[in-house]
Amino acid sequence: MTEKVKKSDTEWQQQLSPLAYKVTRKHGTERAFTHDNFPKTPGMFHCVCCGAAVFDQATKFESGTGWPSFFAPVEDMVGEQADNSWFMRRTEVHCNQCDAHLGHVFPDGPAPTGMRYCINGVALEFREDDDA
Repeated sequence: MTEKVKKSDTEWQQQLSPLAYKVTRKHGTERAFTHDNFPKTPGMFHCVCCGAAVFDQATKFESGTGWPSFFAPVEDMVGEQADNSWFMRRTEVHCNQCDAHLGHVFPDGPAPTGMRYCINGVALEFREDDDA
């Protein structure tokens, strides 16, 4: 991992759409079934804030939740922390490069990890593999 990306609130607001800013910088959540229209071709999902590769298309699965779901992140690129908001206990996941809020992780995913990384689609940018 390279050096952390740090910007002021104003800089993030200028760079991101209002929804992407709300989700990634203010820990918001997009409505279900609004941003999971990514292609199913080989490629990587990158953080919309800093461009770090956070999930591989090969780990994406259909969870039926309305948010993009993955069974594993790119190694060392996604961090976790406790989220006790909304009277719930959850585990938030964020980009280790810029601390952008990506979504949450739950222990109800498929093999091989049994984990479901439930990610806000607006926090992701998909880039197809060059040889796809």
